[in-house]
Amino acid sequence: MTVEQAASRERLRYPAGDIVVISGLPGSGKSTLMRRTEPRAEVVLIDSQYVRERWARRLGRRLPYGLYRPLVRVDHYARLWLAVRAGGSLVVHDCGTLPWVRWWLTGQARRYGRGLHVVVLDIPAEVARERQEARGRAVSRYAFARHRWAHRRLLDAAGDGGLAARCASVLVLDGAAAGTLRGISFGRGHGG
Repeated sequence: MTVEQAASRERLRYPAGDIVVISGLPGSGKSTLMRRTEPRAEVVLIDSQYVRERWARRLGRRLPYGLYRPLVRVDHYARLWLAVRAGGSLVVHDCGTLPWVRWWLTGQARRYGRGLHVVVLDIPAEVARERQEARGRAVSRYAFARHRWAHRRLLDAAGDGGLAARCASVLVLDGAAAGTLRGISFGRGHGG
């Protein structure tokens, strides 16, 4: 149960069957890091953005997201629940604004004898905001303020050891360390 900060490494390696939760501000690179997971065929990726995009394709772009957001959330959490129950290596995108998801995952990991690892991408808010605007998917000011508040609480929990007490490992990466990462992999005998 360790907390590492600003570790410089190219790949994060975890034991097969464990759960990795990636958290950070919108625009910090969570989805990008998830897409670099190997071996992709053997690891389940749960990202609410993928679910949102699937629903957008199904319903068409004319319908405002606010109208079908509840469907996306139900679909996302149903996929997460099924993936946890199925076992196997799992990487979860965590927006951070709903801490109960991490606590639920902690309980599920313990129940099924799996390690839970949290990776926090600690990117400056201004950089995250610029990245959002560059990709054309900026969240509202209100939503971003909520994300910043939740992110601060998560960093505080990582810093005071409260998060590490519940997890197999906690890794906080600043922008430079996150920039060196080439991906996540799972296998026998690998450590975070």
